[in-house]
Amino acid sequence: MRTLLWNLIVVLALLVPAAPADAASVKGRRPNIILVMTDDQGMGDLSCMGNKDLKTPHLDRLYGVSTRFTDFHVSPTCAPTRSALLSGRHEFRNGVTHTILERERMALSTTTIAQVLQKAGYATGIFGKWHLGDEEPYQPQNRGFDEVFIHGAGGIGQAYSSSCADAPNNSYFGPAIRHNGKFVKTDGFCTDVFFQQALAWIREQQKAGKPFFTYLTPNAPHGPFLAPDEYKKPFLDAGFDERTAGRYGMIANIDANMGLLMKKMDDWKLWDNTLLIFMTDNGQAGRSAQKNGKRVQLFAGGLRAGKGSVYEGGTHVPAFWRWKGVLGEGTDINALAAHIDLFKTFAELAGAEIPEGIQEIDGRSLVPLLDDPKAKWEDRYLFSHKGRWAKGAEPNKDQHVNCAVRSQRWRLVNHKELYDIAADPGEENEVAADHPDVVKKMQAVYDAWWEKTRPLMVNESVPNADERPYHVLYEKQLKAEGIGKWQAPKLD
Repeated sequence: MRTLLWNLIVVLALLVPAAPADAASVKGRRPNIILVMTDDQGMGDLSCMGNKDLKTPHLDRLYGVSTRFTDFHVSPTCAPTRSALLSGRHEFRNGVTHTILERERMALSTTTIAQVLQKAGYATGIFGKWHLGDEEPYQPQNRGFDEVFIHGAGGIGQAYSSSCADAPNNSYFGPAIRHNGKFVKTDGFCTDVFFQQALAWIREQQKAGKPFFTYLTPNAPHGPFLAPDEYKKPFLDAGFDERTAGRYGMIANIDANMGLLMKKMDDWKLWDNTLLIFMTDNGQAGRSAQKNGKRVQLFAGGLRAGKGSVYEGGTHVPAFWRWKGVLGEGTDINALAAHIDLFKTFAELAGAEIPEGIQEIDGRSLVPLLDDPKAKWEDRYLFSHKGRWAKGAEPNKDQHVNCAVRSQRWRLVNHKELYDIAADPGEENEVAADHPDVVKKMQAVYDAWWEKTRPLMVNESVPNADERPYHVLYEKQLKAEGIGKWQAPKLD
């Protein structure tokens, strides 16, 4: 009898799921993750951040119900940010020191967070911009993504004298998109297409009962600044020039698509087990405009400079995290955080094992801050460098040019300019002379980081490719079978 009772207890124990190590923590809760990262949209490009010319009601609503990282940083330009985010370490340590000329290719030795999540049982999908190598070994289907729906190069229609090139003669309206290895001719504006395809895939994974990681990366509002007329017209009517109206129209369209995404999350009851993140890949690209025939400065969130800069405006971006009933609504986390932190964070959330022997991870897990926004957070140093030195040049010559070190309080720019960000977020007052010890310490930390990083810049001596893979593949498919027509998915 005792043996039967013991066997029954063992069977019942096996049937009951194991409780997480800390039931109060988000660690190991395996949420779906939807990461939306727009292209060249900055802190000033949202009405919830204070822009009076641009209305973003859906993103404003997301902001209102989110936990917000108020001091969140990325790289100064796009391919570097994507490399750092997916790898958990500074882009230079993955060989990414530019956005073109083979220097946008993420080292094949790098393990991505998509691979880690995929191994942990997540479905993984990318929709939009990849920009980490157009040659086949570097493409996302070989870097951990099950579903791939992307354009080539760094922008739709771009082509350079290297492998970095999109499908030939591509357009923002009805672009040819590479879908799981085959080009399809889409119908509609690019951002709408990416969101539609991503939503259909999300619904498919939900119905299959599989956790998913959706990496939704529209190329908007990257130039050229083109938008559907209905989104551009209000800004033309307000007196803005065509270029600015196009850019603001692209952002208004992104906002509408975010509204659609959130509505579908309502309809499909996804909120309770899904983490939605909205962020951007670098600082603001558009900072001045013509309005009613006069030159005006556009709202930039009070930050200095923008895309491509190592001042605050080049790297400080919005970061809204929404997980209904789990993360706080309207909660600010003021700790210094960055894109390199997403690798460990996502792995911890998913209960995924980070393999031994992969690249050294620079980032931290943000889980302690998600559990408690006031948790103790040790000060740290974040490193920024614009890169983009001339092809074949020795990077050491640019070691102290277009670079920055950031701590919670301080920002050292170009190895000599010091700004007290806590007191002066707009970097109006240079204070190096008042704090020589701070300058000396940050210089030493940066130089030690550079010395360790320089040998990992593996693409510097790589010659430019003789052919453009997307052009070759497109022409080959066109000749053999034609370019199929994309069927816009119906969303129930």
